[in-house]
Amino acid sequence: MKVKLHQLPKVELHLHLEGAIPLPALWRLIEKYDAVSEVGSLTQLEQRFQYRDFPHFIETWLWKNTFLREYEDFTFIASQVAEDLAAQNIVYVEAFYSPGDFARQGLEPQQLTAAIRKGLAVHADKVTVNLVADLIRDFGPEQGMTWLKQIDQVKDLGVIGIGIGGSEHQFPPEPYEAVYQKARELGFRTSAHAGEAAGAESIWGAIRNLQVDRIGHGVRAIDDPTLLDHLREKQIPIEACPISNVRTGVVANINQHPIRQFYDQGLLVSVNTDDPKMFNTSLVKEYTLLIEKLGFSLDDIVALIKNGIQSAWCDDQRKSELITALESMENGIKDN
Repeated sequence: MKVKLHQLPKVELHLHLEGAIPLPALWRLIEKYDAVSEVGSLTQLEQRFQYRDFPHFIETWLWKNTFLREYEDFTFIASQVAEDLAAQNIVYVEAFYSPGDFARQGLEPQQLTAAIRKGLAVHADKVTVNLVADLIRDFGPEQGMTWLKQIDQVKDLGVIGIGIGGSEHQFPPEPYEAVYQKARELGFRTSAHAGEAAGAESIWGAIRNLQVDRIGHGVRAIDDPTLLDHLREKQIPIEACPISNVRTGVVANINQHPIRQFYDQGLLVSVNTDDPKMFNTSLVKEYTLLIEKLGFSLDDIVALIKNGIQSAWCDDQRKSELITALESMENGIKDN
């Protein structure tokens, strides 16, 4: 089954570039900045990516980012991430990146974006990666507005949307209403992490105040039947990240993840890996777990990939190409 899942052309809509750095590439940066004695070894680096809870995950995320200090580091990691995605037969990606996290290093969002695009371009013939700027809710909406305007200057580098990640449990979405309105005026698509580290009210805030195109995670929608009805009726896409939610303690185990209910109730839900190298996951691992633990079939997995394509922010021609490639491979797999 894993071979068949690998063969399927796949899409990712909720992937953080900085959380997708292959660990050998991150180790090279640790060596570059003379931090080997702090970390110990590649094996000990892997062990750091175990989390007590969601706040501990955020703490570890920030620690990892201290090894991204120069524009060339972003060119390097972008090329490494793109190569890794292509090797998994992931053909289309909308990847978050967090330029504001690196202001403390003196890095400007515009040049940082250019550095990332330079790295992604190395493998552009194998995987399309559009960028989504994470405005990081912890820094507040005023700073978010500043970053939005800076990112707008380089949107021609394939920046198609914005979102807010970070500490959802401390920073609700509503204060970002003006930022999201401005983003729409500038032509950006919008998502927001909601219902991951906070409850269903966070999802309502993202829908009502931010008028988001998609919801990142959305786990806690399961607690509110009225919200589930709304998500289904409006077909607001949910970027589900099951293994991430288990690893950060958002759900206790995969059997308690609501993705099965979302899918069965007709919500427009897709499967994504969030921070795959920090969670030791991949799309094939996600799909395999859904099949083994939650009763999904190969047909269901193909339907979830189609949901991702439908939810993507590319044009209709590209969506049609992705659907055609997926169905062609699906038929080939079934014929064998």
